[in-house]
Amino acid sequence: MEATSLSIMDGKRTRITRSDMCDHVWEFHFTEAAPEYWRNLDPYWGATGAPMRRYFHQDGSITADPDDKVWGGHESSFTVVTGLLADGKVRQNYVRINRWPQMTVHRKQDWSWELSNHLYCYSSIPDADKENGTGPSFPMFW
Repeated sequence: MEATSLSIMDGKRTRITRSDMCDHVWEFHFTEAAPEYWRNLDPYWGATGAPMRRYFHQDGSITADPDDKVWGGHESSFTVVTGLLADGKVRQNYVRINRWPQMTVHRKQDWSWELSNHLYCYSSIPDADKENGTGPSFPMFW
C-alpha cells in the first residue's frame, strides 16, 4: 500500500528532474510550425521510418538512434531549470537544449512527460515493463 501511495504521489508531481529526463526514452517530433524541410524528414509527418527517439544522459548530453535523418551528430546538451519561491513552491520549470527555445514541461494523465515549444515536442515513453522502469504500463483514466 505504501508503494502504491508513493507512486500515486510521484505521478502528481509536475516538476521534472534530470533523473526523470534520463530514466526514459523520448519520442521526438516537429510541430506544424516547424519549417517544412524538417517536417519532411519526420516520420510523425509522413516520412518513412520509425518515430525519432532521443536519449538524455546524466552528463547532460543527448543522443539519437544511428539512422536518425534529422540528428546531425552535433553536440547537444540539456539543462533542467527550476525556479523556486521562498516558500518552496515552483515558480518555473522548463528544459532547454543548447541555446534553442526553452520547452515547457507537462505531466500527462498516464504519468508520462511532455516537453514542447512552438517547433518541437518530446514525449516520454512509459517503460514500466523494463527493470527499474517508471510509469504505468497501461493508460490511466481518471
